[in-house]
Amino acid sequence: MSAKTVIKNYFRGFLNPLVSLISYMGISPVAITVTGVLISFIGAFMVANGRLLGGAVALLLSGLCDIMDGSLARKGDRETLFGAFLDSTVDRVSELAYFGALVFYYIGKTPVNGFYVLLVLISLSGSVLTSYARARAEGLGIGCEVGVLERPERIVLLLIGLVFGGVPLVAILVILALLTVFTFIQRVIHVGKLTMGKNL
Repeated sequence: MSAKTVIKNYFRGFLNPLVSLISYMGISPVAITVTGVLISFIGAFMVANGRLLGGAVALLLSGLCDIMDGSLARKGDRETLFGAFLDSTVDRVSELAYFGALVFYYIGKTPVNGFYVLLVLISLSGSVLTSYARARAEGLGIGCEVGVLERPERIVLLLIGLVFGGVPLVAILVILALLTVFTFIQRVIHVGKLTMGKNL
């Protein structure tokens, strides 16, 4: 069992009592998914306005919703194709919201530091490409859960950066910019090895 799986299972176990309560109350997994993305919008708004710590708290709460919706669906035997689609889609929306907020945050500073904005845009592009590569590969029937920086790691790094702000946030953006692009390349190579010379 990988370290990622162990950590994910730990958080699921930690949240199980809350998931049981939510299930007892009859709240649907989709409602939790939508709540998570709405919280992320609030957090992104905070980040765009320079309230990084508030944005970090919202990102954490949004991430907990992301864990709970799947657990709730499995607990109540309410897993659906639409639920899985919606969950994955709003995950991307949340990331876009936060990276977009960081662009506004850095543009709003005087003087504007173009390098910081570029780091955010590269991180955003790398994140989107990484997610797209996996989705496209899985659409072709190829497993693509490879790479050094999947979404949970990206969120944890972004959370750390927002908590500390300033230079640590810039350092985190450098890491995100480099490793998201590297992960995308890893996935392209992975799919290439499995499909080279094969026709559709």
